[in-house]
This record gives sequence, C-alpha cells and structure tokens, in this order.
Amino acid sequence: QVHLLDSGGGLVQAGGSLRLSCAASGRTFSDYTMAWFRQTPGKEREFVAAIIWSGDSTYYADSVKGRFTISRDNAVNTAYLQMNSLKPEDTAVYSCAARYRVTAQTMGVASSRTIRYWGQGTQVTVSS
Repeated sequence: QVHLLDSGGGLVQAGGSLRLSCAASGRTFSDYTMAWFRQTPGKEREFVAAIIWSGDSTYYADSVKGRFTISRDNAVNTAYLQMNSLKPEDTAVYSCAARYRVTAQTMGVASSRTIRYWGQGTQVTVSS
C-alpha cells in the first residue's frame, strides 16, 4: 500500500502562486511515478502533471505548461506542484496519484481508473 497525503491548497488571487505537497508513506517512494490531477464538480478528473520515479522526466497538460512545475524529493518521500500565474479556471480539487514505474506520459494519457493510489485532495480556489 502507498498512502498519499495532499496539502497546500487555499484561496489565491488570479496571477498568484501556490505550492502543493504530496507526502507518501508505505512502499518505496522512489519506485513510483507521481502525478497531479484535478477535478471540478460535474466534470471528469483531469490530468495536470506527472514525474517519473527518478525525477528525470516530466509531462504536463497543455493547459498548465509553462505555469506549473512538478518536482519530487525522494529523500523526504514528497512530490510537489508549484503553480504560478494562476487563473480562475485552475480552481479545482487537486489530488496526487502514484503508479508503479510507468512513464510520465502514461500517467497523462491512460485512464485515471488505472491508478490505484490517490491522495485525499486539496482545494485550490483562484479568484478573479
């Protein structure tokens, strides 16, 4: 089992920044590709960004490219999502996810149903 704990959400004005954290416990963190997804009421869960187990490769949704940065620190079993230049349309519940040794692109294109491990989610609200 992998346990994921999201944190760092909040209310921010458009153009502002937030950093989300995902603390992992259980299995060996450095064996897992990590990703962030987001969801708004009535909509499908949307892929945001992913980073492979070594941190050497990342993959982003077009809607966040150039504004968001995913990273990880395997020494402290934590993944991060730095979100800059936030827009009202970024408002959502953000959840981290883990999957064993897949490419970052696979996390982005495969169905979210293929992912077994999820954080509980953290609310991000961007005001205009």
